[in-house]
This record gives sequence, structure tokens and C-alpha cells, in this order.
Amino acid sequence: MAKKESGASELPVVIKADVQGSAEAIANSLEKLNTDEVRARVLQATVGAINEADITLAKASGAPIIGFNVRASKEARDLAEREGVEIRYYAIIYNVIDDIKAVLSGMLAPDIRETFLGNAQILDIFQIARIGKVAGCRITEGKLQRGARVRLLRDNVVIHEGGKLNTLKRFKDDVNEVQTGQECGVGLENFQDIKQGDVIECFLLESVQRSL
Repeated sequence: MAKKESGASELPVVIKADVQGSAEAIANSLEKLNTDEVRARVLQATVGAINEADITLAKASGAPIIGFNVRASKEARDLAEREGVEIRYYAIIYNVIDDIKAVLSGMLAPDIRETFLGNAQILDIFQIARIGKVAGCRITEGKLQRGARVRLLRDNVVIHEGGKLNTLKRFKDDVNEVQTGQECGVGLENFQDIKQGDVIECFLLESVQRSL
């Protein structure tokens, strides 16, 4: 349904209404929803019943048809079913706007939200068969959580970011969390350049859907 042009994701729309005033009001309202990221592109806003030409236009552009106080002819309905064209009927303009706004919101790239979990200082380094380097750590703030994202800081400079904490042991047991003040063994995903004194920062990344 969405196309990408000029950096913005587009939702093409065909509007058919009972009177020209309604068609223009809907088109103008949809235009006000447009942002730099997403926009509704009105292919046509005309008056009258939905016909086969409307279906053909919508099919070619991947657009839904908005029918405001109008209906499709039998021939148009049959063609829409064969071609997979969506027809939406409305009697209230606000409902049109709300629905298109919801579709455009779904086209927005999500925000990535970071939540800090904790820090741990590396006290010693151990070489473990089939695992590689494991850092003996003490949790200095918050907690460490298995599977969370990590940064490695050396003298307060980030030298590694993006991997996961894939090994977390308390004594010889695999655990899911270790709290402040406790010691543990930590292994980082696809990263072995760890040194005594380094700090492991643990955090979560959450994808948050945006809305217009």
C-alpha cells in the first residue's frame, strides 16, 4: 500500500464522495496529516458511485478506495474482489481521517528507547573451554541481565557496543540476573578484547511505535 518517494513513505488514496465539497474536505484533511516521513497522496477526489475505472486506478497504484456516502457498482465490486482492491465505506469524515491517520502512524519508523540496567567492573579474566574469555566481575550499580545489550568502557571510553551479554554465571550456576554488590562471571557475544578494570554497562533497547 505504501510507496517510497522523496524520502517519505506514501499512502496513495482514491476518494469518491457524494458531493464535491465532501471530496475536497477529505482530501484537504488528509493533506494536513502529512509529515517529512509519511504522507497521504490523493490520486483523485471525485463525485459519484465507485466504478471500474476507479478500481483500475487503485489497482495500478496500490491504493485503497474511500467511498464517502457512495457505493460501488456491482461491476466495480466484482473487479475489486478479483484485483484485491480494498474499498472502505464511510459516512463521517472524522472516521476517514482517524483510519488514515492510524495507517500512516503504522508506517512511521519506531523510536528506539534505551533503559539502563547496571554496571559491573571486571576484576579478573578467565579462559574457559568452548566459551572463550569470561570476565570475573562485581556489580557496582543496578544489575546485569542475561541477553541484555552491553557496552564495554575502558577509562570511561566506549570501546565496544552492540553485542549481548550471553554468559552470566553466579559461582558455577547459569543465572538470569545478578544484583548490586554480587560477583559473577560474564561472557560477551562475539567480543573477547576485555581487560581487568574495564566496566561493562548493561542496558535494554525497546522499539516504541510512534503515532501522528
